[in-house]
Amino acid sequence: MSNHAIKKAAKDRIILGIDPGTNVMGYGIIHIKGVQPHLLIMDALHLSPKKSHPDRLKTIFEFTLELIRTHHPDELAIEAPFFGKNVQSMLKLGRAQGVAMAACLYQSVPIFEYSPKKIKQSITGNGNASKEQVAAMLKSIFSLKSLPDNLDATDGLAAALCHHFQGDNPSGAAAKSSSGWAGFLKKNPDRLRNG
Repeated sequence: MSNHAIKKAAKDRIILGIDPGTNVMGYGIIHIKGVQPHLLIMDALHLSPKKSHPDRLKTIFEFTLELIRTHHPDELAIEAPFFGKNVQSMLKLGRAQGVAMAACLYQSVPIFEYSPKKIKQSITGNGNASKEQVAAMLKSIFSLKSLPDNLDATDGLAAALCHHFQGDNPSGAAAKSSSGWAGFLKKNPDRLRNG
């Protein structure tokens, strides 16, 4: 196998993108073959407003685990909660993000977090783009015949594609990676003390 073929094979990966929410969780999964992204799935999980908040969080956790077990993503790209005026909404959104991240950590899937502005900038070139503009760009990139009714699905896909566009070295300012204690200790062997 040539060096080029080895390098290309090493780039093949599957990225799960999630736009967290306690009412709707958008998600998209792409398969990177060489440098070309291919859409595997894009959809949204609709959570019943009749269920309690803890029950919805449980559903998000279990659904994310099922996505991981079915599609075997190499990485998670997740949209970071934005700072809004409604503190209660922000807390609920943070919890939704946290349980999706916990499912990935449980399955040893590395996590990369991106701000909404970074995702929009990466997809459209404009950090203040609308959901509709992001969706239209994704429709063009993936040659989609139509878009889903719920744009949370395209937001999840946008997170995955944003991560792909960052290449092998997403900057610390744009993304935060977490792979649990094993990853931390591997990067910081001096922190492990015996006895």
